[in-house]
Amino acid sequence: MSRSDRIMLAAGGAALVLAAVAAWMLLSPTVTAVPAAADGAPFVQASGVPSALPASDATGSATIVVDVQGAVAEPGVRELPAGSRIADAIDAAGGYAVDADLVAAASAINLAEPLVDGGQVRVPRIGENVAAAPGPSGAPAGDGGGGSATGGGLVNLNTATPEELEALPGIGPVTVQKIVAARQERPFASLDDAVQRGVINRGQLEDIQGIATAG
Repeated sequence: MSRSDRIMLAAGGAALVLAAVAAWMLLSPTVTAVPAAADGAPFVQASGVPSALPASDATGSATIVVDVQGAVAEPGVRELPAGSRIADAIDAAGGYAVDADLVAAASAINLAEPLVDGGQVRVPRIGENVAAAPGPSGAPAGDGGGGSATGGGLVNLNTATPEELEALPGIGPVTVQKIVAARQERPFASLDDAVQRGVINRGQLEDIQGIATAG
């Protein structure tokens, strides 16, 4: 093969390569530069293909956060399931502290009240001046009929809700069930009556003395 033939052959090969590159550029999707992402890292997007948008978190929160302060064993912010009550918040904070004014707390705090996200629960200490908790209509607890507390703010074993009973010191879920079952059969005449009927023991009686009543 002569030199001129080799030159012609090389030129023809180069032309074929250029034609193949041009055809690929025409047929392949174009790439469009997109401004840098929020974190500063650039990215590219193929034309004709929609970009992925961040999905918004539409799920509702199943928990609430409350601040538990005052005479509790472990004051601080607590995360609780939505629908929790004040009694649950106090329990999550370790229960009442030794300096808690349980009599004042019984009149100032509605243990069955639902918690709200971002709210605060404060248990009074001995010697603090506290106001009575408002009832559903805005009146102080104990005004009108139907409450679980007496005029002195004591928790009545005959009318208290299970949540209020369980919030009493020394009273657990099993004892609450016994109290509810016994009072349905016959209301308690006194706290001693609850002891004599085997619903609570002497130790529990001492724990709730001064903050609970019956009859």
